[in-house]
Amino acid sequence: MEFPRPLAAPLAVVPIALIEGAVKLMFKSLLNRHPALFDRLGEHRGKRYAFCPLDLPLVFVVEPSRAAVSVTRKRAAAAADAVVEGPLFLLLTLLEGRCDADALFFSRSLTVTGDMEAMLALRNALDGCEVDLPRDLGASAGPLSPLVSRTADAIRRRALAGENAAWN
Repeated sequence: MEFPRPLAAPLAVVPIALIEGAVKLMFKSLLNRHPALFDRLGEHRGKRYAFCPLDLPLVFVVEPSRAAVSVTRKRAAAAADAVVEGPLFLLLTLLEGRCDADALFFSRSLTVTGDMEAMLALRNALDGCEVDLPRDLGASAGPLSPLVSRTADAIRRRALAGENAAWN
C-alpha cells in the first residue's frame, strides 16, 4: 500500500529540521524500548543504513554506532553503506518483522543496494526484537498513549490490508 499522496506532498516543503526532529524523537523512543536493537550487528554496527520510501520525498539514514538517525530530501545525496528502497509501509513492516524480506526482495517489491552483508546483518538484528510500532510509539506519548497507539494500529491494519484498501 502506498502512503497517501495528499499526506506525502507537504513533506516536500515542510522544513527538514521539523521532520528530522519528529523522527529523532520516535527513534529515541524506539531505542529506549528496545535498547538491544543493534547489538547483533557485529562488525556492521559502524555502517550507515539508508531507507528510501518510494512514496515519500525523504530518505532516512540510520547510524547504529551513534544511535542516530538523520533525514534528507531525496534530491540530496545521502551517504550510506547499504540502501533499501520500497513503499513506506512495507519498510515499516520489515522493521516489525511482519513480512518476509527475502520474498519481497525477490518479488522486486524492495530494492537493496550497497553492502548486502550489512543489510542482512540488520535484518537478523531486527529478528526477535519484537518491535511493535503502535505499542512502542504509544508508550512514549504520555497521556495521549491510548490515542496514539489506537491510531497507529488502525493505520497499520489499513496498510497491511493491501492495495485494495482505500484511504479516502
